[in-house]
Amino acid sequence: MKKLLFSVLCGSLLLSCSQPQAVKWVSTTPDSCFVENPAITMSGVEGTADITVLTDKTLQTVDGFGGCFNELGWTTLNALDEADRDKIIKDLFSPEGMNFTLGRMPVGANDFSRDWYSYNETDKDFDMKNFSVANDKETLIPFIKAAQKINPDIKIWASPWSPPTWMKYSKHYACKPNPNVNDLKGSPTQDLEGTNMFIQEPEYFKAYALYFAKFIEAYKAENINIGMVAPQNEFNSCQIFPSCTWTAAGLSTFIGDYLGPQMKEMGVQVMLGTMERGNHLLVDTIMQNKSGQYISEIGFQWAGKESIAKIHETYPDMKLIQTESECGDGQNSWQYCFYIWNLMKHYFNNGISAYMYWNISLDKDPANNRWKWPQNSLISVDQENKTYKYNPEYYLMKQFSHFVKPGAKRLATEGTYDNILAFCNSDNSVVVIATNESESPKSLKVKIKEQMLSVEMKAQSINTFTINASK
Repeated sequence: MKKLLFSVLCGSLLLSCSQPQAVKWVSTTPDSCFVENPAITMSGVEGTADITVLTDKTLQTVDGFGGCFNELGWTTLNALDEADRDKIIKDLFSPEGMNFTLGRMPVGANDFSRDWYSYNETDKDFDMKNFSVANDKETLIPFIKAAQKINPDIKIWASPWSPPTWMKYSKHYACKPNPNVNDLKGSPTQDLEGTNMFIQEPEYFKAYALYFAKFIEAYKAENINIGMVAPQNEFNSCQIFPSCTWTAAGLSTFIGDYLGPQMKEMGVQVMLGTMERGNHLLVDTIMQNKSGQYISEIGFQWAGKESIAKIHETYPDMKLIQTESECGDGQNSWQYCFYIWNLMKHYFNNGISAYMYWNISLDKDPANNRWKWPQNSLISVDQENKTYKYNPEYYLMKQFSHFVKPGAKRLATEGTYDNILAFCNSDNSVVVIATNESESPKSLKVKIKEQMLSVEMKAQSINTFTINASK
């Protein structure tokens, strides 16, 4: 009934061609970012539309947009003058700026931490007597608290990249040696993907579930609520940085017998993920076992996008989210920005409810990190000179997150132009996002109800059109 009511409200957005609608138009190009263009007035339908927005056909609900609270995100922002850092945080998390309402964080070290660490490296401390988040009080906790000052309602979810080393057969954070950095003490033997690196014994499973519980409690003591956890980042991938491979059967046992019951008792949701492989059978193994009863969402990144359509078809009522935007090569180019646009389009067209960016902030030298891996980021910081710049993908994300509010519904579209997405906010305003990736301007006609939006998009542009509800 609620979905039907929303469809009726969106469908009645525009009354008739005799009541022209003013359209707010914001665009981004390589030469001009997030520019408010002169308003466009819609007209009656004349000629053939390139695309029709079906305001009476609503699809998935959008929970929001966000990024990952990584350690290097905070250390780079914290190198700036306090006023500049505070301005960036406001730009990221306020409704006037990016309006990020979601955040991801690691449980222990990840590939953009300062160094290897977990919350308990005391061998066989099954009761977690030596558990501590002291490391995070220097980085992740102040980062999240800075965001909370701007948006107290930001929702946080978390996943580990590696358990404590004593819980793994390899006894190391990494899965394989890094050929570029000769610093892996004990140089772990490369474990084959498709195996369990986590020790498959009840006392270790029980201790690891307790580890998650201690993490949630420690953060709650800092007034940070963790609403959802995933048991493992990229459980299929053997990496040079903190990582841990699991089989689907191993994860199913951990979730079904240990983590799921523990989190249910604490009122914390469990995500199945993060899925970085295009193999829906891995999902079936977990969802069609007793572990499936504890799964509230499924999270996808990287090659996981290849299986999302099949999983959406198989589990139509399951909430799906994109968990990590692909990271690029550190060049922060406009070409890669358009690649990310196409990723976002793919994910939304296949039913996701949230889109998560990866690195919020990195050093201007993107390879200046513990594992020497250059990646893109929303913001680049010159730590020595205390300056910063916003990169192309910052503006791409803002073209979405500033306008598409949590609770919006994606709207179906039909026509010949496919570089477009449409949404209906809960205030019944319609948001249309369209890109022109070509080197020359492009005319676009969008039919919405009984009116036509006609515009000439600039070359290499990202455009957001907002049509307010009729009074």
